[in-house]
Amino acid sequence: MLDTLAAFARNWLDGVQHDVTRYVIFSVGVWLTLWVVLAVPLAGRKIRDSRPPARQLLIEFLTSIRSVMVFSTVSLLTFALFRAGLLPGPDIARGWGPVWFWTSLVLMIVAHDAWFYWTHRLIHDRRLFRRFHRRHHRSNNPSPFTAYSFDLGEAAINGVFVPLWVILVPTPWPVVGLFMLHQIVRNTIGHSGYELFPARKDGRPLIPWLTTVTHHDLHHAQAGWNYGLYFTWWDKLMGTENPNYLKRFAEVTASKRKVIKATSSPSPA
Repeated sequence: MLDTLAAFARNWLDGVQHDVTRYVIFSVGVWLTLWVVLAVPLAGRKIRDSRPPARQLLIEFLTSIRSVMVFSTVSLLTFALFRAGLLPGPDIARGWGPVWFWTSLVLMIVAHDAWFYWTHRLIHDRRLFRRFHRRHHRSNNPSPFTAYSFDLGEAAINGVFVPLWVILVPTPWPVVGLFMLHQIVRNTIGHSGYELFPARKDGRPLIPWLTTVTHHDLHHAQAGWNYGLYFTWWDKLMGTENPNYLKRFAEVTASKRKVIKATSSPSPA
């Protein structure tokens, strides 16, 4: 019994350590890179004129660490099934070769985007919002540290996706690691406050089916729109994309396009 409890405790602590490490590396890294090192050259790509106060950043950081603890607690479900020999999926998937390896990664990302969209819309219901989602929206002006700043209920909803996916879909463990890396990169950049996605000459996003930083920033500013995480598909299909999104994206990226146009114009004869 004691050995079992010790194994669960070690697994929980390992999960917390790995997730906290990822969170700290990317939240601090994105903050340091965009808000400090490149703040001057990227000034034209800053979405809002103001910056959140230091107190908000500290609260976001501490709340995100709490969310990581919730994630690790939820993931004990897969650890328990694996120890009991009731989670054959990862071992089966390991023998399916590289095609399935990369296919399962793409499917996992697409499925997570759908999970996030619909659960996100659900917790925006006024009957659930205060209990599940208010903490995240207290960051009206988000920062890279906002990535995991969740209420306990929202942290559980977000944390349960990976165990459910691994139980239902044979997926190699390294794919789960790559998925976690992808989601924290997109999450910290999506809350960074700087528009890093490229624009076409007409001001529209170069890759229109990817959510940009402006896309999610508008959600924090006007909570009734833009529920998607990685892709714009669900928002477009369900009519929940902010009607001012493309205009705002064009405004944010306009200064960069003007610089490109000026440097590419031929010199007068």
